[in-house]
Amino acid sequence: MKGVTAIANVLKMEGVEYLFCFPNNPIIEAAAVAGIRPILARTERGAVNMADGYTRMAGGGKVGVVATQYGPGIENAFGAVAHAYADSIPILLLPTGTERGRTGVRPTFSAVLNYQGVTKWVEELNMARRIPEMMRHAFTNLRTGRTGPVMIEVPTDVAGEEIDEADFYYRPVKGYRSAGDPQDVAAAVRLLLAAKAPVLHVGQGVLDSEAWSELREFADLVQAPVMTITTGKSAFPEDHPLSIGNGGSTATGMVGHFLRKADLVFGIGSSFYESLMVTPIPSGKVMVQCTADERDLNNEHALDCAVLGDVKLVLQQLIEEAKRQAGPRGRPKNEALAREVRTAKEEWLRQWMPKLTSAEVPINPYRLIWDLMHTVDRAKTIVTHDSGNPRDQMTPFYEATAPKGYIGWGNSTQLGYSLGISIGAKLAAPEKTVVHLMGDAAIGMVGLDLESAVRAQAPIITIVLNNGLMGGYYQRMPAASDRYSTNKLGGNYTKLGESLGLHSERVERPADIVPAIRRAIAANQQGQSALLEVMTREEPAFSRVDWSSHG
Repeated sequence: MKGVTAIANVLKMEGVEYLFCFPNNPIIEAAAVAGIRPILARTERGAVNMADGYTRMAGGGKVGVVATQYGPGIENAFGAVAHAYADSIPILLLPTGTERGRTGVRPTFSAVLNYQGVTKWVEELNMARRIPEMMRHAFTNLRTGRTGPVMIEVPTDVAGEEIDEADFYYRPVKGYRSAGDPQDVAAAVRLLLAAKAPVLHVGQGVLDSEAWSELREFADLVQAPVMTITTGKSAFPEDHPLSIGNGGSTATGMVGHFLRKADLVFGIGSSFYESLMVTPIPSGKVMVQCTADERDLNNEHALDCAVLGDVKLVLQQLIEEAKRQAGPRGRPKNEALAREVRTAKEEWLRQWMPKLTSAEVPINPYRLIWDLMHTVDRAKTIVTHDSGNPRDQMTPFYEATAPKGYIGWGNSTQLGYSLGISIGAKLAAPEKTVVHLMGDAAIGMVGLDLESAVRAQAPIITIVLNNGLMGGYYQRMPAASDRYSTNKLGGNYTKLGESLGLHSERVERPADIVPAIRRAIAANQQGQSALLEVMTREEPAFSRVDWSSHG
């Protein structure tokens, strides 16, 4: 068999359903012959974003796989791969490469050399008979430890090289996990139970290890308030009495209240790196961290205790240790704490309710977010945002109640990312309604991939917040640009959606938001993607935590 056939056979054995791609790559045809459905994007970046969203939602060790051509194909994919790397999303990339005889000849682009900084592992496939070995290593890396993109560059001559079927032996591989040191687990629980005002600081690791049930049990046992950073949003139900919501570049009022008074911050699946996705933690706290990656330890915060291990296994250990130290039922239900959470939430929402229920025209974006949250069935919906203002406005106020019901991202913030990951998420979870919010600048980056959702038969709902002002970016344009109108974006995105085969509506009045969302959901149920262009005003107010002193 040819090398590409062997690769396709491995993908099929590993349970790969889709190959996200942009031609030209012979693996695409070989995968289709093997029964793997090609999903053709409009750009290589879009294909990688779709694979990223598929991985996030599929779970169970399934990963998105991408095929591009050598040279410009894999060059164009770089930004999307860097994004997946920043968010530790496992995807398998299979670009072709120039034939082995031209390795090192300028200006040949080497994916192996250029992708080392944004992949967990990257290597060239130098002979067809090594396909089982290298694919086995690739899938082990995709499922073990701190995950991220993995790449095998397949030279065109190796792709067509024959491999003796006697040399082709492959069986699917599993990922490997380790629990924490029992002494570290005991010490971590001891510090937590001794604290007077602890906060559980939850990150993406809980979602990656599918440990949301264990997290909820642990929080109930120790009776501590729970915040999620943006990448961990939906790991803990935000309607739970102990939830204090999301703390990222913007945050709920409860996060500010409880972080300020906390004497201990207990990280679970969070790296403690301070970024746009994490509300800064004031100094002077006892710091405990549970993470699967040793590179997270003692980074920007000095730790008092750490547990290194898979988050799900570590949470199981923490639960048993909490029962040993606090009794089989854990701490008694803390009604005073629940009241404090509820009171802080009510006070915060009272301050924001004029915007959340605003009747302004153009529409206030907070009104759109509030109406969306109260219209969709959150148990059956996946919601995400784009970067910039849609993220900062949405993450505090959209209350996620189901695991993976909200895709929070990202440690990289590329405009337009939400469209691709929404298409991938819909393919991974076709029974769910998938909604993403993006601004007018973001749709300008990736808008033609709306048609990819139509071709892929992956009906999603795209909501474009259109104020023509690029969020806050227009404020950073040179003042002289006003005379040329370069700080204003134009376009009728409703007509764009219609031309690409979507159910499309322009929404201009607040009273029309809910009916339009319901029509978009109905269109999805009939197999049609939908675009709602919501004409919004510029909203300069954000729910942020402002410490009087960072240190």
